[in-house]
Amino acid sequence: MARSYRNRKQWIATAAALCLWLALPGLQAGSKALSQTGKQLTVERIYGQPSLSGSLTSGVQWRPDGKVLTYLERRGQGAQAEMELWALDMESGARSVLVSAETMRNLLLPRGAPEAQRTGLGRQTPQRYFWSPTGEGLLFAAPQALYWYDLNSRTAKQLTSSHATMTDPKVSPDGRWVSFVRDHDLWLVETATGQERRLTQGGREELRNAELDWVYPEELGIRTAYWWSPDASRMAFLQMDQRPVTRYPLVDLLSYTGETEWMRYPKAGDANPIVRVGVVSLVGGEPRWIDLGPETDMYIPRVHWMPDGKRVAIQRLNRNQTRLELLIAEADSGRSRVLLVEEDPHWINLHDDLYFFSDGKRFLWSSERSGYRHLYLYGMDGNLIRQLTQGEWEVSGLSGVDETSGWVYFVATEKSPLERHLYRVRVDGSGFARITEAEGTHGINLAPTAAYFLDTYSNTMTPPRQDLYRADGTRLHVLNENRVAELTEYRLQPVEFLTLRAADGTVLYAMMIKPAEFDATRKYPVLLHLYGGPHGQVVRKAWGGANFLWHQMMAQKGFLIFILDNRGMAGRGHVFETPIHQRLGEVELADQLAGVEYLKSLPYVDGGRIGIWGWSYGGYMTLYAMFNAPEIFQAGFAGAPVTDWRQYDTIYTERYLKRPQENPEGYRRSSPVNQAGHLKGKLLIAHGTADDNVHYANTVQLQEQLIRHGRYAEILVYPGRGHGISDARARIHLFHRVTQFFEETLRRDEP
Repeated sequence: MARSYRNRKQWIATAAALCLWLALPGLQAGSKALSQTGKQLTVERIYGQPSLSGSLTSGVQWRPDGKVLTYLERRGQGAQAEMELWALDMESGARSVLVSAETMRNLLLPRGAPEAQRTGLGRQTPQRYFWSPTGEGLLFAAPQALYWYDLNSRTAKQLTSSHATMTDPKVSPDGRWVSFVRDHDLWLVETATGQERRLTQGGREELRNAELDWVYPEELGIRTAYWWSPDASRMAFLQMDQRPVTRYPLVDLLSYTGETEWMRYPKAGDANPIVRVGVVSLVGGEPRWIDLGPETDMYIPRVHWMPDGKRVAIQRLNRNQTRLELLIAEADSGRSRVLLVEEDPHWINLHDDLYFFSDGKRFLWSSERSGYRHLYLYGMDGNLIRQLTQGEWEVSGLSGVDETSGWVYFVATEKSPLERHLYRVRVDGSGFARITEAEGTHGINLAPTAAYFLDTYSNTMTPPRQDLYRADGTRLHVLNENRVAELTEYRLQPVEFLTLRAADGTVLYAMMIKPAEFDATRKYPVLLHLYGGPHGQVVRKAWGGANFLWHQMMAQKGFLIFILDNRGMAGRGHVFETPIHQRLGEVELADQLAGVEYLKSLPYVDGGRIGIWGWSYGGYMTLYAMFNAPEIFQAGFAGAPVTDWRQYDTIYTERYLKRPQENPEGYRRSSPVNQAGHLKGKLLIAHGTADDNVHYANTVQLQEQLIRHGRYAEILVYPGRGHGISDARARIHLFHRVTQFFEETLRRDEP
């Protein structure tokens, strides 16, 4: 019975597809063209395995002396595959097994990371092993156990005996201890004896010691809530009082009883967690609380130990995110002073570009005060010594410092905002030079000594690969070429990069993929893809993964793909972001419409067949465009969209819109839920019911407004899925429908 039913479904699906093919001459033409251009991409292949993006070597880490790179390598195939830990000597190039598959199996190392559906800390793949800073041991981490591997004796042992979940393990600077968070408190276990003890007391769900909440990692980019002192005698930690924060329910709609998980989620204008910084000694006793001033409604986004181990550097950000202070606090007394202040009338973007020199006299800092992020050298008196980089381009991140040779290494957009390259400059400001050469995007992992670096490189048409270099750019070894031979079978369409101008003359970058077997005498429908929001950049010379391949598939089907990065997005400096302040959607849409005007000027574009789609902020922008430019876009797909900014979290939303109490009109105008009655085109929305980031309630509330205004949208509900609807089965289901949707709404006979 089951087999006959399945065959019947397949027959019906085949017949339906044939009818659609016969009804659309454009599809017949596309099929004929396809026979000349190569193999057909499919949704199943794009989102299936093995990935058409290939795979990168995982678990890459530098040995503490920076002379050896270690990495995980899979041995065997399928369910029988096991992991080994390998080592690559940088000078000789010799590769050897450091920890065998048999030992790794006994260490209960998780065989694969679970498919992530969560955001916040859930975005981050847990680290699977850790080097002891002394280089003498390795810590392996499983969710409910920690294992120590002694490299001298080549023996392994289990450190922890409890079956409770442990998070955020770290090895102390002297290699004597392993720290971790369990039951909302900070714990220690001695590597020699396995003896455990609780270092902080009183932790619970609503009062977390050394444990982050959801909003801090999601919106402030902080990855941990505790830090070892350089001498391994004490730890600084955050205590997060969650009691003022709203408890939000995530209901499991697949359960018979409506089982509910509660999360702390501060919505725009509501209360945040109250955070303070403590220092606790390994010998015991009560924590010393740092004096952060009387104001508690603020953020503590970064904490660093000074090299002397006696002082702690703390960054304090006001609730409006317009003033960032760098404090220096005495660990013994808790007294603090302000060393440096950054202010901005719009908002301040945080960074990880703070570096204290070992001489105790200087530190590096980055700032966007010029409109572009650049590096500055300061004295410990807070006075500026010199600016190290400058120009109408931005430093994307500090990679490392070689104090011995006097070099500062960083990634920047100096060559092009569409690329990322490694650069260096001397501490005295001389010797500025670009190190990487190949056109595209370079992700840099600099060795602790800054003598070598791992370069993860990709360009528009090529998946990322991993290579090893000397600090001067001399190539040494290929770690992973990551060739995906199958890609050549599809004969991917080239990507064209364009520059346009916004209404005020601002230069905008765009990219286009023309249909397969392009014919300039025909009229083609357009799929406009966008993200549109802060911190995002889509128009780049970098591999675009599954989205890029799906766009290639749609180009094979006869669509022209167009992507434009509007003001408010990343890669062009703070000056390019700030026009969206207190009015989300308006400037972004105006820039996208400038792109549409360009498209309509092209003789091969059918201006009456323009669709739009995006995810998250891109989903929000899709709705905003469909409701505020209803005559322009005939169809739109919005994935996991924000529909009312009052429903989103404090840190992100208030950064751009201020609090609802201060800017009610800005919230009203920026929220698509208030404009649903303007919808004219066809609209498809997808949302996961367990989305902990943009709650499913956003789509439910939009649906209510569509009902009130007599408008219709097709809504795809994904039970138990998170913000990315990331599992392969759901992705295939979703993008089958998205593909059909745009074919149904935008494909028709040419006029």
